[in-house]
Amino acid sequence: MLHRTLTKRRELVVFVAIVLTAIFFRFYQLNSFPPGLYPDEAMNGNNALEALSTGNFKVFYPENNGREGLFINIQALSVEVFGNHPWSLRLVSAVMGILTVIGLYLLTKEMFEWRIAAVSGFLMAISFWHVNFSRIGFRAIMLPFVLVFGFYFFWKGIKNLRLSDFIPAGIFFGLGFHTYIPYRVAPLIVLILSLVYWWNVRKDIALSKYNEVKTKFFKGFAVMIISAIIITLPIGLYLAANPEQFNSRSGQALSVFSQDNPLQELVLSTVKTLGMFTFTGDFNQRHNIAGQPMLPWPIGIFFIMGIFHEIIHWFKRKHGHFSTTHTFILSWFFVMLLAGFLSTEAPHALRAIGAIPVVMILTAKGLWWSFEKIKILYTQAYPYKTRYELHTFIGAVMILFVVSFGFLEFNRYFKVWGPDQETAGAFNKNYTKVAEKVNAMPNQIKKYILVNAEGTLVNGVPMPSQTVMFLTDTYTAEKQKAKNIFYLTLEQYRSGQYDKGGIVIPLENK
Repeated sequence: MLHRTLTKRRELVVFVAIVLTAIFFRFYQLNSFPPGLYPDEAMNGNNALEALSTGNFKVFYPENNGREGLFINIQALSVEVFGNHPWSLRLVSAVMGILTVIGLYLLTKEMFEWRIAAVSGFLMAISFWHVNFSRIGFRAIMLPFVLVFGFYFFWKGIKNLRLSDFIPAGIFFGLGFHTYIPYRVAPLIVLILSLVYWWNVRKDIALSKYNEVKTKFFKGFAVMIISAIIITLPIGLYLAANPEQFNSRSGQALSVFSQDNPLQELVLSTVKTLGMFTFTGDFNQRHNIAGQPMLPWPIGIFFIMGIFHEIIHWFKRKHGHFSTTHTFILSWFFVMLLAGFLSTEAPHALRAIGAIPVVMILTAKGLWWSFEKIKILYTQAYPYKTRYELHTFIGAVMILFVVSFGFLEFNRYFKVWGPDQETAGAFNKNYTKVAEKVNAMPNQIKKYILVNAEGTLVNGVPMPSQTVMFLTDTYTAEKQKAKNIFYLTLEQYRSGQYDKGGIVIPLENK
């Protein structure tokens, strides 16, 4: 009893430490890194400001090629409380990132033991890949959030066969359709997991219990599907009424099937996507330290160990059929990489964001497997050592490893990536400087922002203008008139369609 109490206390201490680490990595210098404000983030902010002023919170915002509205509506609450600052938009992402770390811990603990959950959670808490997107105002950060909690409740559901677990699973799976385009393939993971689970039930459970399990599972599964449909219904009805917007953004991605040699492009894209973890990562400076692996080599080595160990166990099978756990992990990994496999823009860290949680699980399993081997070797080398000495040694080495990973990832984000001028350029810091300049001018002076940059048109003005519009709160024509701030396209400027008595401020210095 005492041992169990001590274990619970130790687990609680470790869990709190993981959460505090996640909070630190996501809130530390949030007002400084990332620098600037990318127009896509600002577009979310302008939709949020408009929703606050009109009371019209949408399930789908069609501007900028269309975006699901849930994340933007949550951002609106942050903007209402804290104002139109870049960090107000990113605060929501940071909170989502922290909740995802908690969800991953809970899911992994439900599937394995708390120590593997602790390693998985800590790796997610410090991971440059996840930390980066937890500090950018993109809706994509909600994808891993809904996945970890959806699978957490679903896993509890198939273990305990309680409706109280299947209902929240359905709610989270339904919310997924309100998050980010790559989620649309996630139901395939649920289907694979359900089929393998049911196959194992038919093979392993005694006939006397079979009918009871069958009834409870199908009732729970039906309730989960109904819950998911109810939550999905608002955006489903909207997109059914506006079918042209369904693929408006996904159509931007260059599909391998639109190329001259689709099979060759598919193979190339698959290789690039699989290689992003340990060889060559995303070259987009907003997503990554350009070209660096998504997992730095010490962590990447354990990821490779973990995935190969998982594949080997999957092929071995148990009692003549595939393991539910191993099938689930592998299907999650490969299904959530489909968006990357099918795009010629691979490797793409943002589109693969749904794979981050399972990558952390695989890395943790590789790390744990390695330390189990070390434990065996240590026991063979020092047979006279006590059990306490063995656990103390292994624990100390494990802590040293994971803490060193934390320092490594901190350095990568806050010392290398954050201060890099390439990062400032990737987030258009020059646009925020224009906004600061305009905000400092008196209202009575007419100010014309010359949008001399290309981009998708929003209300007749190229997208890059969104950064200045958000930071000056001049998205609508009424606010532009009230603050004497107006936006000119190059064509309007060249044809003289503005008051020559005003000040023209170019967005780009070129």
